[in-house]
Amino acid sequence: MSFLLPLYTSPDFEGSLLRGAPTVRFARVEKDGVAPDHYHATSIFPEYFQLAKGDWRLPRESRMDCVVVLSPEGDLLVQEFRCLKAGDLVALGRGENGEEGILVHARGFDFPSRVPDPFSFRKRISRETSFSIDYEELYDLLEHERAEGFILWVLGPAVVFDRDARNAFVSLVEQGYVHALLAGNALATHDLEASLFGTALGQEIYSKRSVPLGHYKHLDALNRIRDSGSIRQAIAEGLIPDGIMRALTGRGIPYVLAGSIRDDGPLPEVIADVYAAQDAMRSFARRATTVIALATQLHAIATGNMVPSYAVTEAGRVRPIYFYSVDMSEFAVSKLADRGSLTARSILTNVQDFVVMVEKRLVQKYG
Repeated sequence: MSFLLPLYTSPDFEGSLLRGAPTVRFARVEKDGVAPDHYHATSIFPEYFQLAKGDWRLPRESRMDCVVVLSPEGDLLVQEFRCLKAGDLVALGRGENGEEGILVHARGFDFPSRVPDPFSFRKRISRETSFSIDYEELYDLLEHERAEGFILWVLGPAVVFDRDARNAFVSLVEQGYVHALLAGNALATHDLEASLFGTALGQEIYSKRSVPLGHYKHLDALNRIRDSGSIRQAIAEGLIPDGIMRALTGRGIPYVLAGSIRDDGPLPEVIADVYAAQDAMRSFARRATTVIALATQLHAIATGNMVPSYAVTEAGRVRPIYFYSVDMSEFAVSKLADRGSLTARSILTNVQDFVVMVEKRLVQKYG
């Protein structure tokens, strides 16, 4: 089955509801980091701003809970409050149906409905939910995105706690299904620990046997990498023979390791400044067309807040951004699906099994 992106229908700007809409108003920022009164806050949906009569513009790179700035060149930039500078022109308006020159277009994509009737059972994700069709759709999506999109993975450390899952993700990297990775200190630390000692948090990653003084292993791994100066240098020195970080580095695939107050070490590449980490993460969230978050609730939510429901291609086509949240926790997988986006999917399972199955089926289907 070949994958087809759903059609996108632009708003009818010539219709009676929008023909008489005013142009959007802008006000100047008076103080760095402070938006003017009555600012418009963005959502996850495509939003159009009428700059002149009949000239409705769609920002190319959006995210929720930001403001829209009109650049000196006439472009619409979606920016965080902290990035505002005195003199910036910020769009005003709380109306979303054109009455203030702003239209939030929540129903532009032609998605087939899986729930034809108003009343039906099992609408919410639970342990009883069937996911077979979700997997099949994901396989076709990933094959399409490997060549046509930008696949962003958001990983928790559970992926490297298991030998087969770790190897399977390395295979996904090598086959081109990973275009960038977001994670924390733990994912990289335990992947490197596995490469150095065959353990993760002191347990062998296949047998799960605890090794003597195992609680030192991740600290020893951190110490060795810090002594080398960087992950890349440790790989160059031959210290890291395998694993996810080696695969990413070898193929030149970018990653962002965002720091946490919980971190040990941390690794030299970990970004300790939370806003610098957010900026680095968003640089890839802007490019993402598919996001897959595995067993990392906080990272998944953070990334989800940076990713809208749409992207604008280089050719100017509006397409959906797909977001998969995979976890064993019903709360975790439901959190992002509750954003109201038809492109947010949840799969309730062990992420180690998920990675192994996805890699195996992709190899079987596409070689």
